[in-house]
Amino acid sequence: MSEDKKRGGGDDGEDGGPGLLYMPFVIMEELLDKLRLLDYDRDFARKMNLKPINRHYFAVQTNPGEQFYMFTSLAAWLLRKSGRHFEQPQEYDDPNATISSILEEVRKYGHPVDFPPSKLKQGWGEHCIYVLDRLADEAFKSTNFSWRRPQYPEEEMEEENIVEDDSELTLNEIEKTAAIGTSDFEDADEDEPILDLEGLKKFNQNKQTFESHKPEEILESTTDAAGWKLEVERVMPQLRVTIRTDNKDWRVHLEQMHQHNDGIETSLNESKIHLDKLQDEISHTLEKISSREKYINSQLEHLLVNFRHAQDALAETKEKYRQASGGVTSEVKNTSTDHRRIGES
Repeated sequence: MSEDKKRGGGDDGEDGGPGLLYMPFVIMEELLDKLRLLDYDRDFARKMNLKPINRHYFAVQTNPGEQFYMFTSLAAWLLRKSGRHFEQPQEYDDPNATISSILEEVRKYGHPVDFPPSKLKQGWGEHCIYVLDRLADEAFKSTNFSWRRPQYPEEEMEEENIVEDDSELTLNEIEKTAAIGTSDFEDADEDEPILDLEGLKKFNQNKQTFESHKPEEILESTTDAAGWKLEVERVMPQLRVTIRTDNKDWRVHLEQMHQHNDGIETSLNESKIHLDKLQDEISHTLEKISSREKYINSQLEHLLVNFRHAQDALAETKEKYRQASGGVTSEVKNTSTDHRRIGES
């Protein structure tokens, strides 16, 4: 598979099918194995006081700022591991300058960079994984890492025949007794059947012994029924199994919905009775108030008419008083003016 296909090049249905969408996850797992072989846990994570990354760290977006800082820090560490002099990026450095420096080092190793630098600014994705994977390979070359031959664990021989029953054991012993030893017939052909008379005699004798020990009647239980019931009652509490309910189970939610529905219907019926009774009482009280209001209006109607006439008379008297007091005030003003003029002359 070419590097373009590893980084998701081509359409899904043309170059390799929809499986290429999951190639970043596969390459990320391989990259994590390479970093562990380079001992990044001790030389990088512990020294920089950073949490170790997981196997899908750069394949899935979680925190772009944190992922970008982790990407640039890992790239700088791999470059130093490869023998290059590369300063450790800081959080407040210009991201464009840091990405340009990393890509320049990748081009020096002869690896193609056919994607825009802005793809690395997000801190995750197939292009970030591609850059780190290429730098990890260069770190392997610089450290002269070589793969050793695999050492396979020795498998223990399992027993081919496991005898669990005494009857099977007896039959196996009989068959072994009747087996024909190949040591006495070394020159015989393997495909040709060989008859051993001595073994046949021993087989018949052992078979008769086995049949003589077989029970002739059906076994019947001699246990008392009452004692059996007492024993069952004694061990019954120990045989109970308590199943813890899981709140996430849909059956529990369904049962709770039925319980709440029954509770709502019961409360609704009780509340409806009280509300109907309250409605009747309020209606009866309103009717009483309306009838009282009509009675009071009928009793006080003539008093209200007299009150209105008195108000009209009062208003008319006030108007006459205002007019009379206005004329007197004007005459007083004229008289005072005349006296002032006489005094001045």
